[in-house]
Amino acid sequence: MTQMRNFIIALFILGFTTVATAQDKIAHINVSELLKNMPEMTAAKTQLEKLSKTYDTDYRTMVEEFQAKVKKYEAEVETVSEKMNEERSKEVQDMQNRIVQFRDNAGKELQQKEGELVKPILEKAKASIQKVAKAKGFKYVLDATEGGTVIVAEGTNLYNDVKADLGF
Repeated sequence: MTQMRNFIIALFILGFTTVATAQDKIAHINVSELLKNMPEMTAAKTQLEKLSKTYDTDYRTMVEEFQAKVKKYEAEVETVSEKMNEERSKEVQDMQNRIVQFRDNAGKELQQKEGELVKPILEKAKASIQKVAKAKGFKYVLDATEGGTVIVAEGTNLYNDVKADLGF
């Protein structure tokens, strides 16, 4: 009799928990799509592409100068002194090191700039998602980005509401 009573209590608790969970409203949004379509993200991408092209141009110029110098020095190797060849070899090595350092620094600076530009956009999107979710009474919002953890996304999609809240 005691076991039966405990079983009924357990079923009641389980049923109550299921009803409470079912009342929690869940929505989804494809955050990647939202970010991709935000005007601020388009502007950030443009700015990053411009900076990247500047770095690429400078890098190519440095490499071309390096290659021209190496070619010239190789052509003159037999006509100059051993000491001059050693100095030229050191000069070429220094140029090569500067090129590598420039490339590494440019990559780091691009990553840093991307972080500076994207962080406020991400925060704005998150705030808007939270605002819309709260206004619509959703307790959970799942990211439905492809490859994410949402298997089925047939529930309420907040994309259009968040997009309208952001004004685009």
